[in-house]
Amino acid sequence: MMRGILRFGSRTIFLYIAAAVVVGLVAGYAVISAPDSPKLQSEEGILDLTQVHVSENPIKLNGEWAFYWQELLSPEDIRIRSARDGNHDRWIRIPSSWLGYRLDGRQLKGTGFATFRVVIELSEQDRNKRLALRIPTIFHSYKLWVNGDLLAEVGGVGPDKSGVTPHLSTKLVFFQPENKTVELVMQVANFHHKRGGITKYIELGGSDALTVRTHLKIAAEMFITASLLVIGVYNLLLFVQRRKDRAPLYFGLFALLFGIRSLLVGELMITQLFPHFPWELQFKIEYLILCVSGYIITMYFDCIFPNYVSRWFRLGTRIVTGALCLVVAVTPALLYSKMLLTIGVIVVLHMVYLMVGLVQEAARRTEGALTFLLVSVVTLVTVINDFLYYNEWSPIGNTSPLGLLVFTIAQMLLLSSRFTRAASNEVRIARELRDANDKLTEMNMNLERTVQERTHALSAAHDDLSASYDRLLHSEQGRKKLLAYITHDLRMPLSSMLGYVEAVQDRVKPERDEQYLKYIRDNTIRINRMIEELSFLSHLETGQVSYRMEPVHAIRFLHGFYEQYELVVRDAGLDFILDIGNTEDQRPDLLVVEMDAQRLEQALFNLVSNAMKFTSSGGVVRLAIAVDDVKDNRYAIISVQDSGTGIPPDQLEEIFDRNYKVDRPGMENGVEGSGLGLAICREIVQAHGGTVRAESDGKTGSIFYVSLPCILEEGR
Repeated sequence: MMRGILRFGSRTIFLYIAAAVVVGLVAGYAVISAPDSPKLQSEEGILDLTQVHVSENPIKLNGEWAFYWQELLSPEDIRIRSARDGNHDRWIRIPSSWLGYRLDGRQLKGTGFATFRVVIELSEQDRNKRLALRIPTIFHSYKLWVNGDLLAEVGGVGPDKSGVTPHLSTKLVFFQPENKTVELVMQVANFHHKRGGITKYIELGGSDALTVRTHLKIAAEMFITASLLVIGVYNLLLFVQRRKDRAPLYFGLFALLFGIRSLLVGELMITQLFPHFPWELQFKIEYLILCVSGYIITMYFDCIFPNYVSRWFRLGTRIVTGALCLVVAVTPALLYSKMLLTIGVIVVLHMVYLMVGLVQEAARRTEGALTFLLVSVVTLVTVINDFLYYNEWSPIGNTSPLGLLVFTIAQMLLLSSRFTRAASNEVRIARELRDANDKLTEMNMNLERTVQERTHALSAAHDDLSASYDRLLHSEQGRKKLLAYITHDLRMPLSSMLGYVEAVQDRVKPERDEQYLKYIRDNTIRINRMIEELSFLSHLETGQVSYRMEPVHAIRFLHGFYEQYELVVRDAGLDFILDIGNTEDQRPDLLVVEMDAQRLEQALFNLVSNAMKFTSSGGVVRLAIAVDDVKDNRYAIISVQDSGTGIPPDQLEEIFDRNYKVDRPGMENGVEGSGLGLAICREIVQAHGGTVRAESDGKTGSIFYVSLPCILEEGR
């Protein structure tokens, strides 16, 4: 579908993309601004919670903590120092890394160690309640004291790299305060990653509420992980069964790898299942999966939509992916963790490149492209958010597993539809082959009969062709005859006009110049009308006249027609009568006709004009309407009757031909016409699905009948 991005289909696709992005932003805003906890911040190491009840509504600790750089202090050490030297603490905002923190005129690096302290003032309701702290992953080892009691220790904390054991794990610690304050002291050490410090929110709340919240998060991540792993294994098994199609291979690898990655992020289920899992291996696996994801999704896209991914892009992807994987495999985390932003940019560029192709495929109406595009937009938003979150630029954390699950489920449905369609096509092709074989057998058995049928069909076609030729010949003869008529009709008035013009020029009878000019004007008008009628009839016969059809009540239409032309007929010295009969008493709403009122008025006026032309002064023109029911169809019959000279019965079938004029012996010389009015009338009536016919005994006038089909409405 290269109808182009500027066409309507592409504009619709961009509307879908915009809608998906807007929904994602609104959802993100809802998550950020959800009123799940009060927005309270600590100032200079003091967090005032005396006006809230954290036992019922857990909060995230946010604000300024006391910061002791390059010191590992216990709560007792801090009290002794404060008693001896007073309060000369520095403050750092939590959550954030100490990377880039300005201390004594210099910016700190990501490696080092420090102690953090905050004092929380509780409300009366929360005192003596069993509370809990939900500790996220801290980069990369820590100890936590609550009111002087050591409640949590992850990894090994020390003043140098040799004395530090990095480890990542989430913790839920419980305590019961005995007074109105809670003192939190945390020692953090990092020598193995580019960032160190408390980079994520610590949550404080009632033990029951935080336990439930933690279990729900673990359950959600377990569901996502299990879904990704099952989908990945299932598609790999599909590839083993049918290796010709590589799409399940790449998709299965993609789902399986990100199922494994979901164990290494968020709630870190890998360390909950295997507490002694090596930290370095955990990080290398996570980064290697990120590095290869762009290449895998590119190859999967190339299988689904062949010939889009260019050769240079495929080669460049392999080189970049291989180089990144090599760097991650052979270097320590302190080095390759600095490449997280670079890896993220490369992955996003892969997805953007593929999404441009998806826009083109969706514009071509390629099956599955639009769905692929929409879920890719959602996935891209979640992946970008995760990279921003891990670089401390986004408050929404770890959204990529959910986005990847949505993407994976959508792709699973796409692949399933492809397999289903392939199986259906195989069944259909087999059925078509069987039917074709049966038909071939039947044709062989009945070849003689088939030949006879074809011979008969050719004979019928020959007869039709002969009839068409006769009609064409007759039409051509009619056109020649019409041309002769028009030539004759035009020659006479033109010759007369030329004579009168010369008489005026030569001043033969100056006193009659005005009469001559009037005659010239009348003949000019007549010739012009004849030419217009001939042109209009030609347009009717070639279908170049448009109709604006709409439901019209036939009796109202006839009343209007009568009122419009009554004076015209009476000025001609004729009596004009409208005869509705009893049709108005028989539910006139039943006589509804689908018509172009202007065109049908033109047809009726041709009939009335024809009656006026051949009726002597003092005669009558009668306009009437009747109803005729034929089987399940109803017709409105409009008739125009005159008391004129009549039409010879043997000419009634020919009067509607465009090249025919009635030959009436004894006709007055003053009656002239082009012979086109009845032909125009027939063309207009037939365009309305109706018929027109005439009756006459050749002596006492004529009657023309126009039959129009009515609309039969429900309940009428």
